[in-house]
Amino acid sequence: MNVRYGKEGAIAVLTLDRPDRLNAMADPMWDALHDHLGAIAADDGVRAVILTSAGRAFCSGGDVTGMAKSDIVSGRVRSQRRHRTIHALYTLEKPVIAAVRGPVYGIGNALALACDLTVASETAKFSMAFKKVGVVPDGGAIFFLTQYLGIARAKDLVYTARVVPADEALSLGLAVRVVPDDRLEAEARALAAEMAESATYALALAKKMFQSMYVPTLEQLMEMETLASGVVRLTHDHKEGVEAFKEKRPPKFEGR
Repeated sequence: MNVRYGKEGAIAVLTLDRPDRLNAMADPMWDALHDHLGAIAADDGVRAVILTSAGRAFCSGGDVTGMAKSDIVSGRVRSQRRHRTIHALYTLEKPVIAAVRGPVYGIGNALALACDLTVASETAKFSMAFKKVGVVPDGGAIFFLTQYLGIARAKDLVYTARVVPADEALSLGLAVRVVPDDRLEAEARALAAEMAESATYALALAKKMFQSMYVPTLEQLMEMETLASGVVRLTHDHKEGVEAFKEKRPPKFEGR
């Protein structure tokens, strides 16, 4: 399933475990993560959650295998699989801390943004890499980025797909801590422990209050994502982006 679940006292630890692919998110991983989040939501003994990864990357994005083979119907099903998991992460009534290192790209960036707080190692680098394979941002990425950065800065990251190093991520507010790589786990656990020992029901209600501030809702934005994703996956540029990625060459986009 490539997602491990562990429990350390009152802290649940979810680990993306596909290091040979830099934890690229395949469909079974979305299902496994969703199931783990459901179990955590039902477990009163869990009072804080850490989402982290194995290997040198948090998540390099979505698994491009089979992307170009998608049609409107299968693409919509895949989007819904991702969206229900992002929604479960975002609405979990417990504080969730992302502990990230290395690439935090594409849908991996959306996963981190759906958490409450992000602790980054000095090796972390963030990118809205979607345009590089000719697709629109997915997983609520535009919703989350706009809340964190405002529209102008969010557009900068989406339109350029530039890589944001850890220190800039800290200054932008995408991360709340930057620590040496060998301190990442300890720092995330210390923050999770502090959360777990606090009035977590009050934190859950505060989380709902933060979420009630935003219009449109995450659900509305993700429905638009689903429609846009279905269309863009039929374009020449998407097919070219996927082939270029597989062949490890720069894509030759034609705007169609």
